[in-house]
Amino acid sequence: MQTSERESVNAGDAESGLVVERRFTSPNKPVQEQFEWSTTDIDLKDAKGITVRKIENIEFPKGFDGVPGKVAADKYLRKVVPGMDHLVKIPEDGVPEWLWRSKPDDAKKAESKNWVGKETSGWQLFHRLAGCWTYWGWKHEYFASETDARAYYDEMCFLLASQRSAPNSPQWFNTGLHWAYGIEGPAQGHWYVDPLTAEDCKSVNAYERPQPHACFIQSIQDRLVGEGGITDLVAREALLFKFGSGTGSNFSNIRGDGEPLSGGGQSSGLLSFLMILDKAAGAIKSGGTTRRAAKMITLDLDHPDIQQYVNWKMREEEKVSALIAGAAALQKNANNIMNAINNFEGDAGKSTEITENIELAKAVKRAVNASIAQPHIKRIIDLAKQGHTSMKFEQFDADWQGKGYLTVSGQNSNNSVRVPNQFMEAVETGKDWNLYWRTEKSAAIE
Repeated sequence: MQTSERESVNAGDAESGLVVERRFTSPNKPVQEQFEWSTTDIDLKDAKGITVRKIENIEFPKGFDGVPGKVAADKYLRKVVPGMDHLVKIPEDGVPEWLWRSKPDDAKKAESKNWVGKETSGWQLFHRLAGCWTYWGWKHEYFASETDARAYYDEMCFLLASQRSAPNSPQWFNTGLHWAYGIEGPAQGHWYVDPLTAEDCKSVNAYERPQPHACFIQSIQDRLVGEGGITDLVAREALLFKFGSGTGSNFSNIRGDGEPLSGGGQSSGLLSFLMILDKAAGAIKSGGTTRRAAKMITLDLDHPDIQQYVNWKMREEEKVSALIAGAAALQKNANNIMNAINNFEGDAGKSTEITENIELAKAVKRAVNASIAQPHIKRIIDLAKQGHTSMKFEQFDADWQGKGYLTVSGQNSNNSVRVPNQFMEAVETGKDWNLYWRTEKSAAIE
C-alpha cells in the first residue's frame, strides 16, 4: 500500500489529505471474499502435549493453521462482548454510514437468551482493528475522500488477514472494542490530549481512547510512597500490564542494602523491592489473557547491589532445583516412615515410638540425614497415629510455567546492566571499579 497526492488535488494544499492507492484489493470485490475461510477447533497444549484448553468453532482464513491461529484465538479474539448479536449503528454527522460506531441494543437485553457473546472469527478481529483505524483517520480528516478511506480500510483488512502485517499486542487487545461493540469499561486513570483544545484530559472510560502502545519507559525515584515512588510504580506498571503493554525502568536511584535512611534505620536494599514488583507482574495476566506481563529492569554498574542483582535469577533458579529435589526426598522419606509404622509387628500402640520400633528409628534417621525438617517428621508420625497409612506431597518439575517457578522471584522480567565506557576502560587498564551509595555518592565497596 502506498499513499500519494491525487493528480486533481493541489499537492501543496495541506488540507487535501491522503490518497490511498489499492495494491491488494479491489473496490468491486469485498476483502473477505479474497480469502478461503474455514472453521475449526483449536487445541491448546502444554509442554507435555496434554490439551489444557479447547476453543471450538473458530473461523480463520487460510494460512492461520498452527501457531498463528492458536495465538490469535487464545490471546486476541475478545472473549466477552455484551450484546454481540444485538448491535446497532450509531449515526454520526459527517461520518459515512459504513464507518458508524456500533453499540448493543439494550432494549433487547431482557429478551435475549445469549446476551453476552464473543469474537469467533478472524474477520471480526480484522474488521475491528481496521475499522477503528479508519474511523480515527476520518475523524481527524486524514483522507482526501471517502473513496480513499474505504481503500485504506480494505487494504488494512487484507494486510492483517494475509499476515503481511500485524500490529503490537495492545492493538489486538484494545483497539476497536469501543468502535465495534460499544465496550467502554470504567476509567483506569488514563489521560489523553484533546485534539481540538490541545489540553490534557482524563479519560472517562477505558476503551474509547484505548491504550494501544506497546512499550513504556518509566522513571522511579528513591522514595517508598508518593508520586514517582516505588509503590506508585507498582500501580503504574499494573495499569500498563492490564491492557497488554510492557514497561521498562532504570532502578539505579533506589538505595542499596544497608544504606542509611532519614529516620535512622537502614535500607532493605534494591532486591527486596524488585521482588515485590516481580510478583505483581507475575500476578497480572497481560491484556486480560494468559499472556505474561512484559517487564524490563536496568541497573547501573556502579550500584552497590549490582552483584546481588546479577546473581538474582541464578539463585532463584537454584531454589527451584532445591524445591524439585526436596519434594521428591520428602515424598520418599515420608512413606518410608509410614511403612515402618504400618509394618510394625509388635504392640500396635507402640508402633509410632522410636524406642520400640527399630525400623521407624532407622527411617527417621535416614530422613534427618536427607535434611527433612524435624517438625515435618513429627507431623508425619502424628498423622500415622491418626490412622493415615500413606502420604502424598505435591511434586514439582522444571517447567518454567510450572508451580515450582511460581514460588520464586525474578522470573517475570528481562534484566539488564548498564555498562558505561569508564568500566571498559578500567578493565583495559587494570583499575578498580567502585560501587557508590545512592545517597552520599561515597564508595560503598572499594
